[in-house]
Parts: sequence; structure tokens; C-alpha cells
Amino acid sequence: MTSVGRGQLIVFEGGEGAGKSTQLRRLATALGTAQVPHRTFREPGGTPLGDRIRELLLHADHAVTPRAEAALFVASRAQLVASELHPALARGEIVLLDRFLLSTYAYQIHGRGLPEEPVRAANALATDGLVPDLTLLFMMDPATGLARAGARGATDRIERSEAAFHARVASAFTMFSTAAWQATHPECGPIVAIDGTGDEAMVAGRMREAVIARFPALAHALGAPA
Repeated sequence: MTSVGRGQLIVFEGGEGAGKSTQLRRLATALGTAQVPHRTFREPGGTPLGDRIRELLLHADHAVTPRAEAALFVASRAQLVASELHPALARGEIVLLDRFLLSTYAYQIHGRGLPEEPVRAANALATDGLVPDLTLLFMMDPATGLARAGARGATDRIERSEAAFHARVASAFTMFSTAAWQATHPECGPIVAIDGTGDEAMVAGRMREAVIARFPALAHALGAPA
């Protein structure tokens, strides 16, 4: 069985319909084929508590205030980090995570307008020192991404937010891709922007290059596109 040493946390981020979940599945398939121990999770969710919070956040038929929304995301994250992520990483597994800190910073701080420092402090409590080894940030025009998301079927509560909200989120993700922003937010770890346009295989090639650049030991496992 192929071994990659200590566990690594790879986070997939981006706006609605940017392709992050699809590319996470492709990377998971490649790792599985190469027999690289790995786990996949999504936020909110990944635990019994987190899955119940996910229903409240994404499928509630009642209003959720921005502060309550942020608190629920952080609660789900705290449970996932303690019960799943830290143990998996301690076992030397690669963890692929669909959304993490950047989503809270983009959606709740910049999208909803919450103050940054209290949200960062709450996330510090939830993550217990866990910093991603790599975040892949899939970039796409928000209108195009929302059209993709809508084509999948029913949309969730956050996807149905107004266009101005999604524009603020997209602007935040663009800012997060800069070295200046990353230098002042070390808790987010290294971030690599990935062009999410083009067909799925093209985007997968860009993702593969970014992963191998960060983790050369995975070059053999990812030698062929997933």
C-alpha cells in the first residue's frame, strides 16, 4: 500500500457551482485507485451533529440571522475537527475537506457583513490549532457558478441569497487568493487559486498540478488524470 507519511489536510473552496465538490471527488478517486489512505468530509456536516446543523442551515424554511448562521457553522466545524479530522490526520491519512475557514470568512464576514475579529476568534476555538496544509480555491464568475448550481436542481437557502451577496462572496475569494491577505491570515494556511472555467478534465489537470507542487510524494499516485 502506498504511504504518504503524516496526514495532510487539503481543503476545497469556492463559490456556488465553482466545481470544488466535483474536483474533490476526482482527487478522492485517484487516491483510492493508488491505495493512498484518505477520508473525505464536507462542511457543514461530517458528524451526526454536523449533519443536523446542515439541515438547519441549508434547508430551513425560516429566517436565520447572520450571527446565528455563523455560530452554527462554527459549531459544526468544532465537532468535525475534534471527532474526525484530528484523528484521521493522526492516523496519517489525507483528509479532503469540502469547505473550511475561507467559506466562513467569505460568506459570513464579507457576504453577511459580520465583524471579522469575533468570527476569527470563534473559528480559532473550533479548529483547535488545525491549519490546512493546502487550500484549493476554485475561481469562477458568480453568475456562471450560480447557473451551474441551479442546473443541478433545487437550490439551498444560501444559494438563493441575492446576487449582491454572491458578488461580495466572489470578491472576498479573489482577495483571499492574494499573498498580502494570506500573510495576515496564517490560520488559513497556503492557498492556491484554480481557474474553474473549462471542462471538468481541464480543471482536474490544474488541480492535479497544484497538489503535486505542494505534495511531490503524490506525483506517482496522481500520475494519470482521475
